[in-house]
Amino acid sequence: MGHLNLPASKRNPRQWKLLDLVTATFFGLVFLFFLLVFTPLGDSLAASGRQTLLRSTSDPRQRHRLVALIEAGKNAQAIEACPADAVDHMPCEDPRRNSQLSREMNFYRERQCPPVEDTHLCLIPPPNGYKISVQWPQSLHKIWHANMPHNKIADRKGHQGWMKKEAEHFIFPGGGTMFPEGAVQYIEKLGQYIPINGGVLRTALDMGCGVASWGGYLLNEGILTLSFAPRDSHKSQIQFALERGVPAFVAMLGTRRLPFPAFSFDLVHCSRCLIPFTAYNATYFIEVNRLLRPGGYLVISGPPVQWAKQDKEWADLQAVARALCYELIAVDGNTVIWKKPTGDLCLPNQNEFGLELCDESDDPSDAWYFKLEKCVSRTSAVKGDCAVGTIPKWPDRLTKSPSRAVHMKNGLDLFEADTRRWVRRVAYYKNSLNVKLGTPAIRNVMDMNAFFGSFAAALTPDPVWVMNVVPARKPSTLGVIYDRGLIGVYHDWCEPFSTYPRSYDLIHVAGIESLLKMPGSSKNRCNLVDLMVEMDRILRPEGTVVIRDSPEVIDKVARVAHAVRWSATIHEKEPESGGREKILVATKTFWKLH
Repeated sequence: MGHLNLPASKRNPRQWKLLDLVTATFFGLVFLFFLLVFTPLGDSLAASGRQTLLRSTSDPRQRHRLVALIEAGKNAQAIEACPADAVDHMPCEDPRRNSQLSREMNFYRERQCPPVEDTHLCLIPPPNGYKISVQWPQSLHKIWHANMPHNKIADRKGHQGWMKKEAEHFIFPGGGTMFPEGAVQYIEKLGQYIPINGGVLRTALDMGCGVASWGGYLLNEGILTLSFAPRDSHKSQIQFALERGVPAFVAMLGTRRLPFPAFSFDLVHCSRCLIPFTAYNATYFIEVNRLLRPGGYLVISGPPVQWAKQDKEWADLQAVARALCYELIAVDGNTVIWKKPTGDLCLPNQNEFGLELCDESDDPSDAWYFKLEKCVSRTSAVKGDCAVGTIPKWPDRLTKSPSRAVHMKNGLDLFEADTRRWVRRVAYYKNSLNVKLGTPAIRNVMDMNAFFGSFAAALTPDPVWVMNVVPARKPSTLGVIYDRGLIGVYHDWCEPFSTYPRSYDLIHVAGIESLLKMPGSSKNRCNLVDLMVEMDRILRPEGTVVIRDSPEVIDKVARVAHAVRWSATIHEKEPESGGREKILVATKTFWKLH
């Protein structure tokens, strides 16, 4: 049958309209493509989309589904990046959130963690222009300006020798408000009155540390100083300290005990820290007394020590020290040095502050979210000898079983076995897994589940320092770590850690799943995804993670590692170790915001 021919005027006009519509749609899509790719509008829309995604993960149900997908390995995409203004974000020290809280005893400047459902599930980006950190020991003297481009301290404190900007670097001359000529000369002055060298003193606490030059230069004397300061008007002093490779973390002496066990520090130092030691019935002096070892030294430089118009404050400070029977070693200009007595013989006594010993049931090492006490901790509350001058000198104290370990059940055997175990394991990490421990690439190290600190002890020949973290819900072994001459803090890993992003070169954890669980239970209190996102926050770009656990847990860790953009490999454990452990070694990729 032939085709039916119609005149052109008789053809169906719908055929032309359909063709026109397809053509217009095609050219419209081409135009939209060029608009999105080659104009700022595309960037704006992409950023808007990212923000929508971040907001969606703050919905508890959506967040829970995303976490479950990541843990199951069913989410093919990496976790989104946080916005550019989050480069220095600390979830528990967020001034925008905490500024609404009470000012009483600086409560608003202490850690205040948001509920996990109120946090965005995203990865903190590095700042624009970020470079791999200057290596130790050069980092003590200079760092990259681009890594933390905050000029406030340099502008305000440069004349006191804190730091100054030179071209692409911040330079640290080593000075401080009370030692503008340099920390070295100041330490030499202190050495006239206290045994700075010789190993008698090993652990020190620097309160309100500035950029931590005092602690940095004490390392030359074999003294390991943990420096702390709040996130305050200087904004970045702890961030600068960590970038320099000096042990530090963010804290505020406010309404709670600091997260350390009793009688941990051989030396406590305040250089114009402006802590009102005698306020609130000497509560802050009492807290310093809790932390200072019997026979240890307290150094306060600056107000109110012989300071103009602060006669009453200076008199009150001396009165508190007398009430606690501290021995006055020296008053040198605006610096005072006291030595703590070695026993409880001083109290009770008549004193204007009404100071009394704590009840015998008080545990002075209970220090995680523990309200400050208005009573004086008993030295006898800690079993065994922990006084300066009677414990072994450094470095002998590193390997000798501390009395706090000996008084634990099977403590001596546990301590010695743990020490030997980690010597073997660290050697395996270096020689078989090619972890760069012992090289200039690794300076700041964290052990998230430290127990006796034997991992850190095995690293003492290397140019590193280790933040030993004892989980708050596990047995309190942090006192043993300090008795060994090492440092650390209590922490609950279901919360963010009190430090800035990009603080550590290597993070180590043995038994990562145990950090998530209720003690004595198989039920999780928090999830692996949030924990590893937090680890990513505090790890430097190209930093290393070493995780050891059961094969099942390591498989789950590997799935989450992909989501947080780590490059990971799984290894067998060292031949000498028993159990079913495997080891994951990962590197954080150096990615940037587009």
